[in-house]
Amino acid sequence: MEPITLAVSVIGLSIAAAMLALVLVSLRRTSVVPDSDVTEALQDRLWQIAESEERYRVLVEATTEAVVQRDGQGRITFASEGFAALLGVKPLDLIGSTLTPQVIERGASEQRSDGVRVIEERLLPVDGVPRWFSFIEMAGTGSANGPSSLRAGHDVTERVEAARSLDEAKSRAEAANVAKSRFLATVSHELRTPLNGILGMADLLLETRLDPEQRTYVEAFRTSGKALLGLVDGILDFSRIEAGRLDLAAEPFDIAAVVEGVVELLAPRAQDKGLEIALDIADDLAALRVGDADRVRQILVNLAGNAIKFTQSGGVGVGLARAGEGLVLTVEDTGPGIPEERIPILFEEFEQGDDSASHEGTGLGLAITRRLVERMSGTIEARSTVGRGSTFRVVLPLPAAEGAMAPGSPGLAPRKVLIVADSAFQAPFLARRLSRSGAAAVVVNSVEAGLDALSGVAFDALIADRSLGDAAVRRLAAEAARSGVRCSLILLSPFDRREFGAPNAAGFDSYLIKPVRARSLFDRLLEPRSAASAEAPAEPAAEPALAGGAPGRRVLLAEDNPINALLATRALERLGARVIHVRDGLEALAAADGQGPFDLALIDIRMPGLDGLEVARRIRVREAEAGAAPLHLVALTANTGREDVAAAHAAGFDGFLPKPLNLRALPGLLDRRAEAA
Repeated sequence: MEPITLAVSVIGLSIAAAMLALVLVSLRRTSVVPDSDVTEALQDRLWQIAESEERYRVLVEATTEAVVQRDGQGRITFASEGFAALLGVKPLDLIGSTLTPQVIERGASEQRSDGVRVIEERLLPVDGVPRWFSFIEMAGTGSANGPSSLRAGHDVTERVEAARSLDEAKSRAEAANVAKSRFLATVSHELRTPLNGILGMADLLLETRLDPEQRTYVEAFRTSGKALLGLVDGILDFSRIEAGRLDLAAEPFDIAAVVEGVVELLAPRAQDKGLEIALDIADDLAALRVGDADRVRQILVNLAGNAIKFTQSGGVGVGLARAGEGLVLTVEDTGPGIPEERIPILFEEFEQGDDSASHEGTGLGLAITRRLVERMSGTIEARSTVGRGSTFRVVLPLPAAEGAMAPGSPGLAPRKVLIVADSAFQAPFLARRLSRSGAAAVVVNSVEAGLDALSGVAFDALIADRSLGDAAVRRLAAEAARSGVRCSLILLSPFDRREFGAPNAAGFDSYLIKPVRARSLFDRLLEPRSAASAEAPAEPAAEPALAGGAPGRRVLLAEDNPINALLATRALERLGARVIHVRDGLEALAAADGQGPFDLALIDIRMPGLDGLEVARRIRVREAEAGAAPLHLVALTANTGREDVAAAHAAGFDGFLPKPLNLRALPGLLDRRAEAA
């Protein structure tokens, strides 16, 4: 029962009791002697009403601290003990008065559909301690002076002050997050700017004449610089997630291409350690998905990079398959494994596979990965056996894009393929892929087992891993030729490709580069070719530091940091470009007007005077007014968040180059302008 109902009941009972008492007194005064039964009944009724009044009064006092009824002129006709206490008087002393406690602040107010009004007020009682009350008001019966009103309320000071404290805490937290975001943007810029100089100058220095010892030293500090950049990126990513500033894209992308790209990106790191890295993509997977390709790539880089980091022998296997309407990514390794008791805390901040202090890094990679997976409404789990390796499994509910279909695979039945490789992942993955295409695949891990298999079964194709040794694989190729095998393929790493020479000279028809792409595998098996007539499309070519370029191209460089300006200028000049360097936004505008035309403008976002965004806006406005051809504008910035990229494009930039500056991106920019000219 609501306080207002209780209060009405108490007032009604009080009136009823009073009326009944008046009837009895009147009967006595008029000497009318009622029947004894009637008198007794009236007395019993009076007692019942009194008991009910007392019971309801107790309920009102227990649930409602202040009750007051007023007539149409605002005069008090009933007041509870709690209401009278606010004014420091007795309830009877208030009858007929218009007194009311002082209201020092009004809060929320609500008019309900049943005519009841709910309001909150902060009152100042006679004790001088302000208190919040929540009152329920309703109109009563009417009279010559107008309708009466009833108000019942209770103390809500604790609730209101707690809510206000929470609001204040929330406001402080939001202000702290804003300050944190501003700090991160500043720190990101300030850290990346010197790193740009360190890494860029190291790249330039490596292209000069250095003796072997000097080259070792330069490569060492470039490696250290890249490690520092990785730490900075990890800390900034985690801080963005903590601050709630991580936005996810929802755009169509090719998940198979993303995963292939990550595996090939990490392959040199794995092969430098003598490890293999292999990929298996399910045939029934519709690769075109809707989601954030960059964050999926980051998840996979973190997991596979960790696997390479902690694995000393064997390799790393990456799998991509369907999981209902979504997909599942798995990363397996043959590393030392993780103790079972550490798996529950593995995804916490600053945690790693064991509690030793010997590991590099911040221990934020898996924490960031878990946060990214959860932001995508996915799940991540780890399984591990000490001494045998670990498996990480990520399920992401990324829907297939409209019209996306599984590519399927060519039919290879009833071909028989022999794979000779001492391999933890690449050979089993090849066999699995071949089996799904209808071929019968046999895997053996030694040359002797391979020779025995060739002598006993008529195989259609042989795939031999060069890691078994040059002499061994040549013996296999020779035996395959004698046995009538129609296609012999040599399995090579990119480093092997340079050393091994022409595969046909060793008795092979062609080669496959690890990690093997499915389309390369099927191309080789369906159309055997000699290495002299075909090149494997999946082979990563050695990257020249600064190749290409466009001689005579004119480039406007707006950069206020002298080291970064020197780095970019020298790199561009070595590509044959002529560089006009300015130090702030106003100089950039003046140069664009007075020293043009330019083929390309590289403009730093943060500069004194006018920042890069405003420079781009003004250049675009001037071009529109003059009807001039648009200058190709590329933003240079150490702030690499999604919102920074969006702001650059909104200001009129055509491209975006993050710092540390990747010098290998410059030839492509100049080539693009040369082709357009």
